[in-house]
Amino acid sequence: MTDTASFEIRLAETACDLEASQRLRYRVFVEELGGGGATVDHAARIERDSLDAVCDHLVLIDPARASGDHVVGAYRLLRSDQAARAGRFYCDSEYDLGPLRRSNRKLLELGRSCVHPDYRGGAAMLLMWNALGDYVLAHDVEILFGVASFHGTDATALAQPLAWLHHHHLAPEALRVRALREAFQPMDLVAEDALDRRAAMADMPNLIKAYLRLGGFVGEGAFIDHAFNTTDVLLLMDTEAMSARHRAFYTRRFEERA
Repeated sequence: MTDTASFEIRLAETACDLEASQRLRYRVFVEELGGGGATVDHAARIERDSLDAVCDHLVLIDPARASGDHVVGAYRLLRSDQAARAGRFYCDSEYDLGPLRRSNRKLLELGRSCVHPDYRGGAAMLLMWNALGDYVLAHDVEILFGVASFHGTDATALAQPLAWLHHHHLAPEALRVRALREAFQPMDLVAEDALDRRAAMADMPNLIKAYLRLGGFVGEGAFIDHAFNTTDVLLLMDTEAMSARHRAFYTRRFEERA
């Protein structure tokens, strides 16, 4: 666990910030989790794609580390207006986002969330979530969404957590995005009365559990991402449905900074 008192958290401001976040993504998604594909530049040891240029990049910085290696946490943020300029959201490649677009509400896609392994288990993720809350309020975001991943591509090995999400956290019909038909992986792999909550939670990634605690939902169907060696589910959260306690916390922090 690392002391985060001296850390800085902000949006990436320079090409060096962006490249450092892409280098962190390479370390986590490629070296640690075995990902690959067209977005990976092994020679430069970075993971990037065309959307990086239009997104905001929330970065957690340890000033004690050398420049170029200073980003120890990252979140990629893509608002509706930015996606309109780019012509797409990242999730369009995995899910039919029609229900979200038809809602005519302000959307924010979250992606490429990662923390350096030396900084996990402490306050790093909390700092990033606090900053994300400020960003959501500053831009009047109404719906947050993005894919969250289970490691590995064997859906049967993930039957308990996938089925738990399907039976207990499926999004309301009006906002229920669905995995693209050609890649649709059913999540109801276990009958509801055969679910084992302890087993489901044991195999549930911490990031997904955190979204669920804030009132998050999942779309219908999973997406098997062989390039990244993951099984993806789409998480979404209506900021109006956040618990009063969390809304008050974020609103208070935002007002104090104004």
